Amino acid sequence: MDQAKIVFEDGAGYEKMMGIWSRLVGEVFLEWIEPAPASRWVDVGCGNGAFTQLVVDRCAPASVEGIDPSRAQIEFARARPAGRVASFQIGDAVALPFHDRSFDIAVMALVIFFVPDPAKAVAEMARVVRPGGMVCSYSWDMHGGGFPLAPLGRVLKDMGVPAPLPPSVDASRMDSLRRLWRGAGLEDIATREITVQRTFQNFEELWTTSLLSASTRARIATLRKEQVADAKQRLRDTVQPAADGTITCTARANAIKGLAPG
Repeated sequence: MDQAKIVFEDGAGYEKMMGIWSRLVGEVFLEWIEPAPASRWVDVGCGNGAFTQLVVDRCAPASVEGIDPSRAQIEFARARPAGRVASFQIGDAVALPFHDRSFDIAVMALVIFFVPDPAKAVAEMARVVRPGGMVCSYSWDMHGGGFPLAPLGRVLKDMGVPAPLPPSVDASRMDSLRRLWRGAGLEDIATREITVQRTFQNFEELWTTSLLSASTRARIATLRKEQVADAKQRLRDTVQPAADGTITCTARANAIKGLAPG
């Protein structure tokens, strides 16, 4: 995996694996930031539009601009019902193609640890919101084990197949987020942890959903057949099914919000 630029190219696979997790944490996040209706939004690193769709469905926005480096993800996002309100384009988080003070809210959902220069990305979000506008984000607590695929990740690491780290993994820390927001000159900064749970019908659904991650598939591909079976059994041993066979997994994100001065 290229540590300088990570691009996701499977919008449908992302939807089944991470899109659902994104919406679960996104619903709590939107309640927390309390956005005003008829706001102008920019969704930086919108991916396949999972969070953008949530904004359209829950927040009655005046407009939403989604931007992402992946053509495949943008094409998937454009096919969503959100397209009646939202527009999507290919672009870079550290060089947003928008004028100063163009938006009321700039958001970055589950993205900041993938951006090679997170300080510049936050500064760009601060630039494109109006005075008093909100800059906000949530990020999986990567170092604290909050990533949804952390259980399988630990299994593979123990087997000698560690995960490649995102280029700015430290930006997922709560103290790092606070420094980034202060560094961009944002005010009235607030943070919170968001914990969510997702239930799978059985272990096989959990396993196959985990393999929708391109990074996980690449790591699994380095194993022999018997090692894959071993990894699967090790993961099975770490989960506790309910009486009906369902398995509930937990993920945790760090969230932050702040206002542009003026």
